[in-house]
Amino acid sequence: FCKIANGEIPATKVYEDDKVIAFNDIEPQAPVHILIIPKEHIKSAAEIDGTNSSLVAHVFEVAAKIAKEKNLDGFRIVNNCGDSAGQTVKHIHFHLMSGRDFGWPAG
Repeated sequence: FCKIANGEIPATKVYEDDKVIAFNDIEPQAPVHILIIPKEHIKSAAEIDGTNSSLVAHVFEVAAKIAKEKNLDGFRIVNNCGDSAGQTVKHIHFHLMSGRDFGWPAG
């Protein structure tokens, strides 16, 4: 994701500013599936602290802005932290998904 943030690898951008970039997921799990990543490398949510937590707040501000621009009727934001939670890319990222109903599986 650092290479996407640096413009070295192309992505279908939805939003970009000086702190974050948002782009369409290449393996969408919903009709709208956008990844929002900070440009600063943070390995996972386990590394959030007082020096970088403002980036996470900004991610949620951007998610709300994208949702308004796309007229989304509800959305889900997901972050996987660590291998056992399904984090496959070691750069913190947030999945903004919408366009279908979401359940919550037990267990």
